[in-house]
Amino acid sequence: MNVMMTLLQKEWLEGWRSGKLIWLPIAMMIVGLTQPLTIYYMPEIIAHGGSLPDGMKISFTMPSGSEVMVSTLSQFNTLGMALIIFSVMGSVANERNQGVTALIMSRPVTAAQYILNKWITQSMIGIASFAAGYGLAYYYVRILFEHASFSRFAASLGLYSLWMMFIVTAGLAGSVMFRSLGAAAAAGIGLTAAVSFAVSLFPDGAKWLPAELCKQAEHILLHGERADFFGWSLTFSILCIMLLAIFSVWRFRQYESY
Repeated sequence: MNVMMTLLQKEWLEGWRSGKLIWLPIAMMIVGLTQPLTIYYMPEIIAHGGSLPDGMKISFTMPSGSEVMVSTLSQFNTLGMALIIFSVMGSVANERNQGVTALIMSRPVTAAQYILNKWITQSMIGIASFAAGYGLAYYYVRILFEHASFSRFAASLGLYSLWMMFIVTAGLAGSVMFRSLGAAAAAGIGLTAAVSFAVSLFPDGAKWLPAELCKQAEHILLHGERADFFGWSLTFSILCIMLLAIFSVWRFRQYESY
């Protein structure tokens, strides 16, 4: 327990020194804020764009608060995913390149402890940053659009946080597999994108993949109830996260040198 606490303190200190505890929440808040403001001011943006013929008018139907929240989640599924991967890609690779990993593993620290403390810290930072951005989006949706249910927001936040945890785990796995930051980022983004594409291309056969959580969150926002296969999606998503984390520990143990 003392080893884990020491490692966790080191990770939080590193997060503060690198600025991750500052720039990642701010970036996620910008992502969350952009979509509601863009949709709300879209008629003015189009009207002042200067590209419409004289006398021509465009009819713009303002979406509901729930629809704006769904649109915001889609932003997090692209820009947010990239930000999370970029924040995690150097968690192991950087320390290996700088010789920090060799120094840590010369102490009584196991591979499981080393990877677990990074997974816990990065997951907490990633989920907290997403919650800040998503919460800010909800605040502005309540102000600019019709009333949006808080219970639906909270349920979608919980489900999407689990998806964010998978993204963190994928980014961590990439950082364990490759010393190059570019390769680590490509591996994390590639795995996450592949899972998302599989759910999109095979909506009936890929309901067990973690990316299905995104659709579950959107369904709750729009309809206020769980979609089909909710329990299976949740269970298998947790299992996928655990298996990917176990793979990271196994791969870390295969190092001939740190």
